Amino acid sequence: MKIQIINGPNLNLLGVREPEIYGNHNFETYLQELRSKFPDITIEYYQSNIEGELINKIQEVGFDYDGIVLNAGAYTHTSIALQDCIRSVKCPCVEVHISNVHTREEFRHHSYISAACLGVICGFGLNSYELAIRGIYEHLESNK
Repeated sequence: MKIQIINGPNLNLLGVREPEIYGNHNFETYLQELRSKFPDITIEYYQSNIEGELINKIQEVGFDYDGIVLNAGAYTHTSIALQDCIRSVKCPCVEVHISNVHTREEFRHHSYISAACLGVICGFGLNSYELAIRGIYEHLESNK
């Protein structure tokens, strides 16, 4: 099984950016922990601050990988293009957020990508990624 994690804008600053919201850990350290929890799953990681590059990556892996875990950051709340892209690919996509976006600013309460995703996980810190991988795995196993 192959899962692609895709992080959007400013998530390269995890561990530095607003630690009271996003925590003190960088993603690369967490990624190693995540891979050790799922030794039978190949977990690839990609991050970009540019919307078009996120779309390119989804298109690149969306027909060959088993799933995508997407934290589109602020593009979640603005990008119809990402929604269209997710709808265009074959593999399931789970939307994740580190914080509970529904307890934050009003503009963060709406997602343009949720309607195209298998599910949405938010508010569990970096563990949101683990929950998303488990969700994809269980979804695929139940549809065999």
